[in-house]
Amino acid sequence: MNILSILDEIEKVDGEIYERINPRRKAMQDFFHIGKKISLAAMPLALGSLFNKAYGQATPTAVNEVLNFALTLEYLEYHFYNHALVAAPGLIPAGAPTAAITTIRDHEKAHVDLLKGALGSAARTPLEYANFDFTAGGTFSTVYSDYVTFLKVATAFEDTGVRAYKGQAPVLKGNAVLTTALQIHSVEARHASHLRQMLAANGATGLKPWISLGAGGVSNDTGIAAVDPVYARENTTLQAGVEIMGINGTAVTKAAAAESFDEFLTKAEVVTIANLFLKTGFKL
Repeated sequence: MNILSILDEIEKVDGEIYERINPRRKAMQDFFHIGKKISLAAMPLALGSLFNKAYGQATPTAVNEVLNFALTLEYLEYHFYNHALVAAPGLIPAGAPTAAITTIRDHEKAHVDLLKGALGSAARTPLEYANFDFTAGGTFSTVYSDYVTFLKVATAFEDTGVRAYKGQAPVLKGNAVLTTALQIHSVEARHASHLRQMLAANGATGLKPWISLGAGGVSNDTGIAAVDPVYARENTTLQAGVEIMGINGTAVTKAAAAESFDEFLTKAEVVTIANLFLKTGFKL
């Protein structure tokens, strides 16, 4: 076994491997000491231990917490759409609108089933429609009787979901479930875009398929003050310490700079939003 050759090959793929473990000299010392203490047969196990420091995964408990967090949001979205389709006759116009909401509902059900399957016995207690209050204590009292209100709440839910998945991605770094989470994240983004277009077609002036700035440069572009927490920091124009507005002397506007990058929501922020719609005893 030529350990230096192995390290050289790894470095070709990941140039930062030594920084992840230790400076290169320290890494060589570690391998030297390992070599003195163990047999050649045990070397793969020792290497695995060392590289776990560089590519360590989140603990199973942390991963389960994130997946259950996501599962709760998927239950919320599924029941929101399903109730509109099966228990609020006449709310959603026939034709393309009903087809779109049905498709989104089915996607959310698939997400619920996938997350439940991934969690197995660690999955949270299943949530039913009765566990939710989609009026948010009366804030959206016409959510199931007024189509535009329904679309506004749906848009806020989807925008929340997109930003929530983004916020939890670092916790899943190095774990196989990150790929699945990102696949769900992108679908939620497509839902949000489509719902925004549906809302724009029903009188929401100036609403784009993506999050932009609201009136006066505020983060919330929906014009619905009740959902301000969903859009926290979405008017950010500074990225990685670089001001995007007017970057390099270009005519990049504040709106363009803000909408070119999506921001994440923290778990605490999402919990605050979701708990508005969860009844006591089932809150996140």
